[in-house]
Amino acid sequence: MINLRQRSFQKELMDADDIPFSAMAQTLKELNIVNTRLGGHAITLKGMRKLIATNEPVTVCEIGCGGGDNLFAIYKYCTNKNIRVNFIGIDMNNECIAFAKQQYPQLPCEWICSDYANTDFTNSGDSGDRRPDIIFSSLFCHHFTDEQLQFMLRWLKKNSRKGFFINDLHRHWLAYYLIKYITLLFSRSRLVRNDACISVARGFRKKDWAQLFRLAGIGQYNISWQWAFRFLVTCKK
Repeated sequence: MINLRQRSFQKELMDADDIPFSAMAQTLKELNIVNTRLGGHAITLKGMRKLIATNEPVTVCEIGCGGGDNLFAIYKYCTNKNIRVNFIGIDMNNECIAFAKQQYPQLPCEWICSDYANTDFTNSGDSGDRRPDIIFSSLFCHHFTDEQLQFMLRWLKKNSRKGFFINDLHRHWLAYYLIKYITLLFSRSRLVRNDACISVARGFRKKDWAQLFRLAGIGQYNISWQWAFRFLVTCKK
């Protein structure tokens, strides 16, 4: 039985910066299938609904946006609800940005190929308040150390106008073994087959999030468990 009492910090193959476009494209397609069939996109939409109370226009930013499938899920939701929405997608992997542009040319999105930490929406000069209304991440936080996550939480709060939310993995033995055998049976991506279990081992328990928010100096937040083995963490300003 795998020991998951503490977070793993084993590197994932997806963290490399020399992944060929074809390999990245296959991985991003499979992640979209996982998010669709196992409720990942539904959790993201729950996070949106917690932070928007009206049909006013909204700007939504995703850090670690990958192939843009989360943003497209929000776009479809907002279109159905007659909510005017604009997007900002930030990812430091150029292959991800290229894939997102290719897949979703209809998205009203500003794509930024950069480390999110190098973006400061509060430094707007004469252009007014450039902060997005909502900033979120999905399956992104588990790639970072606890110290890096404390910085991220402070960045999210500083750079968002209405608040932020996080959709990420619950570190649990059942999730570990389920995803191990699901990917062995169905995945065609070497990255997904290698990284799926590592991602769960790098995931979180509720007490981890409480500790991170305490160390980041943020007192108002909500943590809710979601199927399948995820946490939705929201912070409304």
